[in-house]
This record gives sequence, structure tokens and C-alpha cells, in this order.
Amino acid sequence: EVQLQASGGGLVQAGGSLRLSCVASGFTFDEYAIGWFRQAPGQEREGISCIEVRDGITHYSDSVKGRFTISSDNAKNTVHLRMNNLRPEDTGLYYCAAGWPPTLTSPEYDFWGQGTQVTVSS
Repeated sequence: EVQLQASGGGLVQAGGSLRLSCVASGFTFDEYAIGWFRQAPGQEREGISCIEVRDGITHYSDSVKGRFTISSDNAKNTVHLRMNNLRPEDTGLYYCAAGWPPTLTSPEYDFWGQGTQVTVSS
């Protein structure tokens, strides 16, 4: 059974940091890209970062570039998203997903985890 378990969300003040984790199981981890997406109420889902697990190549949206860092611990089938200098507009439900090719477009992803809520107060 394919599972993607996202965790690490919470409430933080603007300027603060959080680290999200996504633990994967049930598929060959290094054959996929793992992406992070977020969705705020009333808004479309936004792809913000992804990593090509085998090669470690990373991709970021302009909205998070320079503030967020994605990394992979292949021994633990886990991808982390370190989020620094958080802003109120970063608030949303954050999802991790597995798919190929590595893209920030959600239809390309085959497997999705449940979301973890991130709330940034001003």
C-alpha cells in the first residue's frame, strides 16, 4: 500500500521557521520525485518545491525560492521541507506527493499524502 505521511505543520509567527516531513512507503522511493504543494482557503493548489530523489536535484517556485529548502533522506524514505522567514501568505494546507517527471504541476503526481496545516500569524 502506497503511503505518504506529512507532518510538522503548526502555528508560527511571521519570520519564524518550520520543518515539514514526508515519510513515504509502498513504492520505490528513488524512482520518483517528491513534491510539496499547498492550498489556502479559496485558492488553487500551488506547487512550491520538488526534489528528484535519486539525483537530489531540486526545484522551487518563485514564491518560496530563497526561503524554503527541500532535502531527501533516502535511507529513511523521507523528504523534508525547511521553511524559513515564514509570511502570513504561506498559510495553507501543505501536501506531499510522489510522481514523475519532477514538476510543480499537480496532475503529474500519482500518490498524495494527507495535508499538514501551516498557519503563519502576522
